[in-house]
Amino acid sequence: MPWWGVLGLAALGLPRAVAHDLGLVGPAVNAVLVFGPVLVWIAVAVLGRLQRPFAALLAVGLVYGLLLAVAHQVLWMQGFAGDPPTLGGELAGVLPPAAESGVLRAAAFVSSVATGALVGAVSGAAAWLLSRLLPQRPR
Repeated sequence: MPWWGVLGLAALGLPRAVAHDLGLVGPAVNAVLVFGPVLVWIAVAVLGRLQRPFAALLAVGLVYGLLLAVAHQVLWMQGFAGDPPTLGGELAGVLPPAAESGVLRAAAFVSSVATGALVGAVSGAAAWLLSRLLPQRPR
C-alpha cells in the first residue's frame, strides 16, 4: 500500500478522537466513528486484494496511533474539561506539577500508539482471514 493510502486510511480515525475529546457526539455517533474507519480499512484491504493485508493494516494502525496521540496532546485540556488527571496514591504530589503532567502525557502518547497498533493488528488479521476466504481472481 502506498504511503498516501496508509496516511489517508489512518486519518479516517481522527474525527472520532476530536469529537470524543471535545464531547461533541453521543454514544451512537461515537460508535460509528469508532468502527466505521476500521471497517473501511478492512474493506480496502480485502476488496483491493492487497498482497499483505496484515502488514498494510498494521502500518495504518501505527500511523493512526500516532495521529491519535498528537490529537489527544493538542486537545489535552479540552478533553479533560480543564481539569487534567494527576498522579494518585503513593505518587500523589511527589513530582512537580510540570513533571507530573509530562509523565501522564507521555503515558497517554504511548497508550495511543499502542492502541493504534493493536487496532491495526486485529483489523489486519481480520482482513487477512477474509482475503483467504474469498475466491482467487482469475488470471
